[in-house]
Amino acid sequence: MSWITHAIKPIDTQAVAAAQARQQQLTKPAGSLGQLEQLAIRLAGMQGKACPQLQRVSIAVFAADHGVAVEGVSAYPQAVTAEMIRNFSRGGAAISVAARVLGAELRVWNLGTVVELEPLPAVEPRVIAAQSGNLLHEPAMTAVQLQQALAAGREAVLHTPAALFIGGEMGIGNTTAATALAAALLEKPVAELVGPGTGLDSMGMAHKCRIIEQALLRHGRNNGDTQEPMALLASLGGFEIAALTGAYVACAQEGLAALVDGFICTVAALLACRINPAVADWLIFSHHSAEPGYRHLRPALPSPPLLDLGLRLGEGSGAATAVPLLRMACELHAGMATFAEAAVSEKPS
Repeated sequence: MSWITHAIKPIDTQAVAAAQARQQQLTKPAGSLGQLEQLAIRLAGMQGKACPQLQRVSIAVFAADHGVAVEGVSAYPQAVTAEMIRNFSRGGAAISVAARVLGAELRVWNLGTVVELEPLPAVEPRVIAAQSGNLLHEPAMTAVQLQQALAAGREAVLHTPAALFIGGEMGIGNTTAATALAAALLEKPVAELVGPGTGLDSMGMAHKCRIIEQALLRHGRNNGDTQEPMALLASLGGFEIAALTGAYVACAQEGLAALVDGFICTVAALLACRINPAVADWLIFSHHSAEPGYRHLRPALPSPPLLDLGLRLGEGSGAATAVPLLRMACELHAGMATFAEAAVSEKPS
């Protein structure tokens, strides 16, 4: 696990300066393209060139079952995790469609499901266990399992021949684990964070809230004790959440821009930033999730989410939806004429 503490690649400040200078020369009032300008400048610093490009996008969906699902915290049975992995492989899921539209590579990393899976196209078997531990009664992961999950995320990044990485997740019960982590990270009451996940009604959410509160009590996370991020992950997380955390750290180490999806992925991203604050330089937050807990995560983010479309599907689907926006930012930045090229008069100094 020595890799988790490796240095983060610095942003290329010369490329940032060159991109900023180019923005000042384009045929438009300075700042008139708002966040699109800032996106292009940020991506320039990440890619180390004045005019960044985003043709190649890689999507990794990490999937795993959660032991806490037995407590009735989801509207769907655990079998759905394995069934959705098959759906990803066949190309029938939302993220599958989005990947085709974007021309992106999509791979699924199976970290462990209660229903055993056969070999499937575009599915990487990295089974750690059939499910994580039931966080209501025991740690979600052993130290060895945590290392395996983090390493799976890193492996996905190291096999990414792309300019942009998107992490997604699938796992019945994973909003319970993510909410528990968020409550510990933010020192917020569970009742303010808990949401419907896969579609719970008000009674279901009240039950889910009680389960999380009891789990926090069991693990000593109910008194503002945020502790060390790795300990939080082991106690309250899940294999796919840990893999996402490892992936975001690895992206920052490798100098790869990461587009962060909704509630669960954002919790993993905040954990990665707790491991090393410099990871934040490499994260772009794609959308404001409709999961209620996200509005409490928002103030803790190093940069604002780009979109707010009422999405809460997961899978990386919200992040995929934001890719055309990033591509537009790059194309406008590179393709517009400068005042000199277009023979357009500049504003008098």
